[in-house]
Amino acid sequence: MATTTLGLDQETIEIVKSTVPVLEKHGTNITKRFYQIMFENYPELKNIFNLTNQRKGDQPKALANAVYAAAKYIDNLETILPVVKQIAQKHRSLNIKPEHYPIVGENLLLAIKDVLGDAATDEIITAWEKAYGVIADVFISVEKEMYDEVKASPGGWVDFRDFKVTKKVVESDVITSFYLEPVDTNPLPLFKAGQYITVKAEIEDQPFNHLRQYSLSCASGEGYYRISVKREQAKDELPEGVVSNYLHNHVEEGSIIPISAPGGDFILDQDDSRPLVLMSGGVGLTPMMSMLETTIKDNPERKVIFIHAAQSSNVHAMKDRVKEITANNPQVSSYTIYDDPKDGDEYDKSGYIDLEWLRTVIPTSDAAFYFCGPKGFMRASYHLLKQLEVQDTNIHYEIFGPAEDITN
Repeated sequence: MATTTLGLDQETIEIVKSTVPVLEKHGTNITKRFYQIMFENYPELKNIFNLTNQRKGDQPKALANAVYAAAKYIDNLETILPVVKQIAQKHRSLNIKPEHYPIVGENLLLAIKDVLGDAATDEIITAWEKAYGVIADVFISVEKEMYDEVKASPGGWVDFRDFKVTKKVVESDVITSFYLEPVDTNPLPLFKAGQYITVKAEIEDQPFNHLRQYSLSCASGEGYYRISVKREQAKDELPEGVVSNYLHNHVEEGSIIPISAPGGDFILDQDDSRPLVLMSGGVGLTPMMSMLETTIKDNPERKVIFIHAAQSSNVHAMKDRVKEITANNPQVSSYTIYDDPKDGDEYDKSGYIDLEWLRTVIPTSDAAFYFCGPKGFMRASYHLLKQLEVQDTNIHYEIFGPAEDITN
């Protein structure tokens, strides 16, 4: 990004910035309408977008926040470059291409006109057309670097590559692991602990393919990739998870699954030698397991505190593996929290994670903290760490699905 404005004239900048209050008020309505219009005009794009996130409203809200930020900082786009890179990682994993950007721009402008009506003057639409072109060029440039980097890595690939399920392991009542090895037997690229892959589910009788991103739950360099998938049940007018149920019910050992190369910027800093605190709720343990397995393999002297929260042992995946690691590695301590324990369950705390208990298991705030799980768990974890006076630079987390602010 050579300059802050990339050649936009001052009048365009001022017009775009003047729309910030409007976007703050109407942004989600605009982006909801955008997706409706785009899917009507380009139904083939349903092969790329997660339609469940559309129904839940998560994706329109995330896009509205991104558009709002782009307008607010249109005269200093470097400010939002970290967010651009985070989104670009997901785009690269989904194989978003430069030719998709004009389609998005065309339909976003149509949605702005449709929602704002007469308030969307020709002057505003022209300014936003110019601004969108600049923003799109930034994304395309950043994503090109990512595609080039992936392609240049040993064994790396762009687009989707067929993998065979070599092992399927039931981890709990709701989570099953799938071990994946490349069909072409070419080298398997290394990945960083915390990264994810995109699975392309080509389901019979479904009009479109479905793309879903799943964290890798193993250490790199093992000769396989492993994803551990929670079966999503129908809830609150939302149908059951199309892809998770397909994987659980129809994908078996020997099945072929196309996947994209590993990506994502929620990664373990292995140069940090301070204590490592890994906190997870539910299926959020998948990237935490990768970080745990990676640390005992590559940094066996590093102290690790592993905290996992679940409803009960029935839905607690990989508990035996964590017990094994803890027993064999004196630098690792692990704790289990069950909010609805069953008779015979072994756990360290019942109910929910709280400050008083957290103080008893975390000896210092000068550590690296990573956490992942349901949004309620994430918000609680963040605010508890802030009460422990943990610096923001030491707090790392990932939200499954579209980005959302958990700090409020």
